[in-house]
Amino acid sequence: MTDFSSPPPGSLPPGFVFGAATAAFQIEGGAHEGGRGASIWDTFCRTPGRVLGGDTGDEACDHFHRYPEDIALLRDLGVDSYRFSVSWPRIQATGSGPANARGIGFYDRLVDGLLDAGVEPAVTLYHWDLPQALEDTGGWRVRETAERFAEYTHLVAAALADRVPRWITLNEPWCSAFLGYADDHHAPGTREGTPALAAAHHLLVGHGLALQALRAAGVREAGITLNLDRITPASAGPRDVEAALRARTQRNLVWTEPLLRGRYPDSESDTWEELIARPDFRRDGDLQLISAPLDFLGINYYTPSVVRAAPYREPDAALRTAMDNRFEAVPVPGVRHTAMGWPVVPDSLHDLLVTLKKQYGAALPPVFLTENGSAEDDPAPVGGTVHDEPRIAYLRDHLAAVARAVADGVDVRGYYAWSLMDNFEWAYGYSKRFGLVHVDYDTLRRTPKDSYHWYRRLIAAHRGLVPGSDGTG
Repeated sequence: MTDFSSPPPGSLPPGFVFGAATAAFQIEGGAHEGGRGASIWDTFCRTPGRVLGGDTGDEACDHFHRYPEDIALLRDLGVDSYRFSVSWPRIQATGSGPANARGIGFYDRLVDGLLDAGVEPAVTLYHWDLPQALEDTGGWRVRETAERFAEYTHLVAAALADRVPRWITLNEPWCSAFLGYADDHHAPGTREGTPALAAAHHLLVGHGLALQALRAAGVREAGITLNLDRITPASAGPRDVEAALRARTQRNLVWTEPLLRGRYPDSESDTWEELIARPDFRRDGDLQLISAPLDFLGINYYTPSVVRAAPYREPDAALRTAMDNRFEAVPVPGVRHTAMGWPVVPDSLHDLLVTLKKQYGAALPPVFLTENGSAEDDPAPVGGTVHDEPRIAYLRDHLAAVARAVADGVDVRGYYAWSLMDNFEWAYGYSKRFGLVHVDYDTLRRTPKDSYHWYRRLIAAHRGLVPGSDGTG
């Protein structure tokens, strides 16, 4: 029988933030309403073979129209905070120019509704939906996109900063730069070498410029969210150890070193060799801009990686992409895997957090787990709920790992479950379900799952509103 006891509320500090998260393209729909322009994901979805089943985000969960119902779900869940993203093409259809009043109006109503429900809004400015017009002129490969991102940030902050305390500039720039421009698995769907590295740098420049705009608007907390990976070598052999360093460089260090230490890692020369030999896209002053102090670091974590050495997949250096770094993942045996095929190893989250603290010391700002959750093969709703014990076990064990990291001295301030509801899961379309709330994609009916009720009891127990310390009430 599965043990559904939870981390004792006292094991997480007073004031610890419990939240839930979503992203605009994955839930909003209303793709052709309110003056919204096309994004790179609209284009990607319409490219045959890119998204499973030919699914699109045109309607998604119809949050654009149903947001009051979703706010009620958040209120009943009892979360302290709701992390959502703003759709850039809903604010600027082409990525430049004045703010679209109808787009701003939607987020005005959403923020006011959250506050009325006692839920603190947390805004992510960029969750991958680049206006297609900016991609047409170079996308993140060119510096101008970073400058346009700062202008967009100014517009959103001018409208919402008086009511939104926590801001995230970018969500998972690794996905934007490498899955988008080097691996073709995400929009815009290209396989490039040095241009993908330029995209990675310009995303960080965009973060630095956006941070300046947020500071000027007087926001209380501003940070960035990275999807950091706990990477270990498949063996103690030198080739596997070197491969693991290349993997950590690509996944972690190319982000954390510029942001927290104002430098790029020495290991990038071995990781990318000729692709990084003459990085003319980096300019004097960029690292100072990128490394401006953060109020917090957001971390998205789902699963660890074990890697071993491998040859280049593309022997011709002229055709090599920024993802071809002479390592490959190996299976993690003896553990449960989610519906995404991801191994479930909660201890790796603890190890990642503790390692970051040891690595960066005082340079590591307070941490929020801005995404954590699991896709599961959920059954259909029965009796007004969905029985999803594997997801409860996943959430329970990862929250326990966070609690152990806190006990070991890591300043973790909060945890956002991914995701509030089932939604469009990027290249997987609607085939994978991460939600605490089930969405029937034919009727768009929302049904809270057992995990929703479990999380609600855990939050209440942490606040001392119900008896018991195990979240069972």
